[in-house]
Order: sequence, then structure tokens, then C-alpha cells
Amino acid sequence: MVHKESSQGMGGKLMYLKHKNASMVEVLKVADLCDPCRSTVSGRFHAGEELQEPAEFAKKDLLFPSGEALPRCWLDPEYKLTD
Repeated sequence: MVHKESSQGMGGKLMYLKHKNASMVEVLKVADLCDPCRSTVSGRFHAGEELQEPAEFAKKDLLFPSGEALPRCWLDPEYKLTD
């Protein structure tokens, strides 16, 4: 997981995750990433020098840059009810 200060002047943080195709994705709404009731997150591929268009990415297709899966509590709204 890579964090850096936003260049958008909002004082927010940026997060980069790895897509299953090995490209890096800039997560635009980190709060949506942590919300287990959302199956997608808004982001954009981070490749080359041109800014890519925002798109929706399935959270199941995203990994931390280390290759680790996202925590279950970010993906499953019933994670506390099941073992």
C-alpha cells in the first residue's frame, strides 16, 4: 500500500493498489475501499505520463502492492457473522 499527499489540493491521501493484471491503480475514494457494502471502488490506472480516465474497479481484482489480498472486513459486509 502506497500513500502520498494528494496533488489535488484537498489535503487528502492517495492510495495505490495492484490490479490483478499487475497494473497499479490509484484509488480515488479510499473510504469506499474500506466500505464492505461496496463491491467496487473508483480509481484509475496509473501508467505512463498521461492521466487516465477514472473507472470503477471490482475490489476482488485489487491487491496490495506486496501481492497480499485486501482484508476481508473491506470485502464482506457479514465478516463478523461468519467464521
